Amino acid sequence: MATIRLLTVEEADGIPEARAVLDDIRAVRQSSFINNFWLALANNPPLLARIWGDVKQIMTAPGALDPLTREMIYIAVSTANNCAYCVHSHTAAARAKGMSDAQHGELLAIIGLASQTNALANGMQIPVDAAFQA
Repeated sequence: MATIRLLTVEEADGIPEARAVLDDIRAVRQSSFINNFWLALANNPPLLARIWGDVKQIMTAPGALDPLTREMIYIAVSTANNCAYCVHSHTAAARAKGMSDAQHGELLAIIGLASQTNALANGMQIPVDAAFQA
């Protein structure tokens, strides 16, 4: 259950500051769909604008990483942070950007392996090799 009331699309569109951001989300994503994350943030239009600006800059602007790789990284971090919403949202986005079932399976295997070896290294408090510190 949400800890904040999710606005309906109509309610969010009725807030001029929120509507401007939601219209930009629609334009950038070339879709009329506004998901629950943005509807929750629409309760606070300045926060909505700030987070969308960050997402737009990091996830959609041209950069060294291709869009699918960005989504797959987002899935990995969301898994590590136990954010079911983001895992589902970014898995859907990665699939829309061409992630295959084989790529998804390999990604999950890497996430599982990293979680296991991270826990072992942290539990044993292994000092970082001097060769890895640059």
